[in-house]
Amino acid sequence: MSKELSKELKETNFQITGMTCAACATRIEKVLKKMEGVKEATVNLALEKSTIKYDPELLSDLDFQKKIQDLGYDVVKEKKEFDITGMTCAACANRIEKGLYKLEGVSEATVNLALESATVEYNPSLIGPQEIIKRVQSLGYGAISKEEKNERVDHRQEQIKKQQGKFIFSAILSFPLLWAMVSHFSFTSFIYLPGIFMNPWVQLALATPVQFIIGKQFYVGAYKALRNKSANMDVLVALGTSAAFFYSLYETLKTIAVYTQMVDLYFETSSILITLILLGKLFEAKAKGRSSEAIKKLMGLQAKTAIVVRDGIEKEIPLEEVVEGDIVYIKPGEKVPVDGEILEGQSSLDESMLTGESVPVDKTLGDSVIGATINKNGFLKVKATKVGRESVLAQIIKVVEEAQGSKAPIQRLADQISGIFVPIVVGIAVVTFLIWFIWISPGEFATALEKLIAVLVIACPCALGLATPTSIMAGSGRAAEFGILFKGGEHLERTHRIDTVILDKTGTVTKGVPQLTDVIVHESIKNEFLSLVASAENKSEHPLAQAIVEGVKEMNIPLTEVQEFEAIPGYGVKAMVDNKKILIGTRKLMLIEEIDISEAISTMESLESNGKTAMLVSFDGIYIGIIAVADAIKDTSKEAVRRLKDLNINVIMITGDNSRTAESIAKQVGIDHVIAEVLPEGKAEEVKKLQVEGKKVAMVGDGINDAPALAVADIGMALGTGTDVAMEAADITLIKGDLNTIADAIFMSKKTIRNIRQNLFLALAYNCIGIPIAASGLLAPWLAGAAMAFSSVSVILNALRLQRVKL
Repeated sequence: MSKELSKELKETNFQITGMTCAACATRIEKVLKKMEGVKEATVNLALEKSTIKYDPELLSDLDFQKKIQDLGYDVVKEKKEFDITGMTCAACANRIEKGLYKLEGVSEATVNLALESATVEYNPSLIGPQEIIKRVQSLGYGAISKEEKNERVDHRQEQIKKQQGKFIFSAILSFPLLWAMVSHFSFTSFIYLPGIFMNPWVQLALATPVQFIIGKQFYVGAYKALRNKSANMDVLVALGTSAAFFYSLYETLKTIAVYTQMVDLYFETSSILITLILLGKLFEAKAKGRSSEAIKKLMGLQAKTAIVVRDGIEKEIPLEEVVEGDIVYIKPGEKVPVDGEILEGQSSLDESMLTGESVPVDKTLGDSVIGATINKNGFLKVKATKVGRESVLAQIIKVVEEAQGSKAPIQRLADQISGIFVPIVVGIAVVTFLIWFIWISPGEFATALEKLIAVLVIACPCALGLATPTSIMAGSGRAAEFGILFKGGEHLERTHRIDTVILDKTGTVTKGVPQLTDVIVHESIKNEFLSLVASAENKSEHPLAQAIVEGVKEMNIPLTEVQEFEAIPGYGVKAMVDNKKILIGTRKLMLIEEIDISEAISTMESLESNGKTAMLVSFDGIYIGIIAVADAIKDTSKEAVRRLKDLNINVIMITGDNSRTAESIAKQVGIDHVIAEVLPEGKAEEVKKLQVEGKKVAMVGDGINDAPALAVADIGMALGTGTDVAMEAADITLIKGDLNTIADAIFMSKKTIRNIRQNLFLALAYNCIGIPIAASGLLAPWLAGAAMAFSSVSVILNALRLQRVKL
């Protein structure tokens, strides 16, 4: 009986090499899921990547790596060398080695005391050089990456180069065979054909290297698949080409007894098939590279180096060597290398890569800066606070990678079909052979064999396996370029079904930066009133409280020390200031505390009808006055609401504010439905009510109080200008904070789902139409091979159209 999974699950990723089709990905996924301790596993063929959630008490990265290798595939690893300083004896080297082995993702670490160096082999999906350097430093030593070893190897580019070499070699050997085949047609009889090309032994000499040297990858892939009780595209290719080759070899050997050049041979079929499949794979690999263009663009935004001050010396180092706490110099016109805090200087920064706003933002002492933004005109001295994988840009890249690597529910159908596809095709091929050999062309083995080969090679599960992931990659990548981060393929798929959007008011519909507008109190105590109220609100983090504090400070009214403070979410605050019990908040708060506010009702309603948020104030149980603030509406809110309505989406505004203020704000932006005076926990309940009515609800918010509703909604959308908690709870992050991106996200989801359906239709249509045509004898094997290769390429090219979508 398996052990129970511990509560804390870990997630790990591997870049996998050696997969040739959807059946490979499905096989690896099934085996990983069966491992004790694995909660969830997905393998993405297009990204060549696996994502696994597992119990760390039962399994480790090395277990998964070994399992993947046992299945006949491999995982991408990187090896880097580091110069180590501070070692004095063998015990130091031992300590560093042990420390590095404890790092997640490190598979091998060797520390050489004599050379003062370390060689580390690691999984680049889980860890980078910076984490390795940080670990060495935490052990009390120094580490610097050797610059000449610093360039990351792109395994996909290496594979493409190898495939190009194989294709060229295969094409050169296959060309004479193709020449001989083409000249056989009556309409091409005028083409000159050297007699030597018709010699069966010459054809054998040309076809053998193609079959067994170039085609070795298909035999190896087929062996691995069959060894693991599976079947993939390699099985089909190996069966089809082997049948053609060995039948031709048999016919060639017969010519030893009776010499003749007029023999029905199929060497050209096997060689041209392998050449065409290689060409298709080459196109497919290049197209896959293009489908991850969004990640490359995001990574290209990063600075490559940084100028830091260490031991009083200013020096330029690679970005990955910058550590938290480093002092970084940023000159005018340079990219900001890391997230940090300004210690010295002031400048304007272009943050358009993050916010989409083209107007530079002024920054000065104490302000934060974000990596990959551009310093326009001033010199800045910055303390690095977030580096490497912790930076804002790295987190954005991580979200996009996770979205591209995840599976949409629509892919389950394709996975199920891929799992049984190859055995069914082999069965159809055998039946086709028997029908031709027994009934259609009795006794004509060569004719029946040709039909069998055509069926085997036209059928390919690749197009089916690539249909969904390539669209998800292209769609989520394109959305990321417009500041829309889908956290997973399932969210990208679900978004197109949304029919109701709930908008939080403060910070979502409005700017979230309210200002003090009205003070209703007897003039004789106005200054004391403002001082006590601002002192109490100074302890609160609520935007309305901060607006009051800032407004009072601008009047140069001093604040007083607070003895006691309590925030009451959805109601207001209680505080003890200067020995006075102060209450600031809603009508409900005053009613609970049994304070008479009858004289304030009409004034309060008047303020609220003008879109202002009015707060009642009492001192020692007696009503004293009203203080009001107003939050300006975002410039884009009205247009965003109109766009959502044009998409036939019901728009609702929800707020903890009073109904009059809420109605006023809603009216200004064109929202017809308002849910007001809702406590934070009540927002999630309102979402559930709509879901019970059968609505597909998207919740859009930016604050901590929105997190429960964001998590409950069918789709939670958090504004990138909001809190980390909100973004963590949401399914989609709208980086720009512009409500127009809600409609953009829904539009992008619809376009992506339509593209996936087109791809699935194409993939199924190729096989449903192609297999019967091949079985009926209307398709030569080499044409079947070309059609098979074209099916995968056409699916990828269709998905890549998403990269040109304009929002």
